[in-house]
Amino acid sequence: MKKLIIIALALVSLQAIAQEGKKEKQNKPERAEKMMNLPAEDIATLKTKKMTLFLDLNESQQAKIQKINLENATKRKEMMAKRKAKKENGDAKRPTPEQRLKMENARLDYKIAMKAKMKTILNDEQYAKWEKAQIRKAKKGKEKIKAKKKGANKKY
Repeated sequence: MKKLIIIALALVSLQAIAQEGKKEKQNKPERAEKMMNLPAEDIATLKTKKMTLFLDLNESQQAKIQKINLENATKRKEMMAKRKAKKENGDAKRPTPEQRLKMENARLDYKIAMKAKMKTILNDEQYAKWEKAQIRKAKKGKEKIKAKKKGANKKY
């Protein structure tokens, strides 16, 4: 009898733990919204501090990366503002194949330039670690896109 009670208690506690994980994901859009409302300087500072902890950066590296992150955050804010304005005006249209090609080329050129900048700032060990993190981040993004597409194709 004792064993049955212990097993039942274990199953109930496991069920409760599994339910808590779902609650965290529900708050994710709220967290993303808070991050979007932060100024570019704050976003750059947060990203630089995260990179400092992850890559163990020294002071000069932090300053250089802070500058790069500030440029990126400012550019990203501008792009989001343009996209939001287009959406509100009703001008949001899917890009043509030529526009997509142009955007993809620009994105890849930017990534190449970013890699070159990071290679000059970071030492070999830090650069390898950063590059692995970028690959992991890209895989995660692709998985999210696949999950979104899979969810959009479901019929209810």
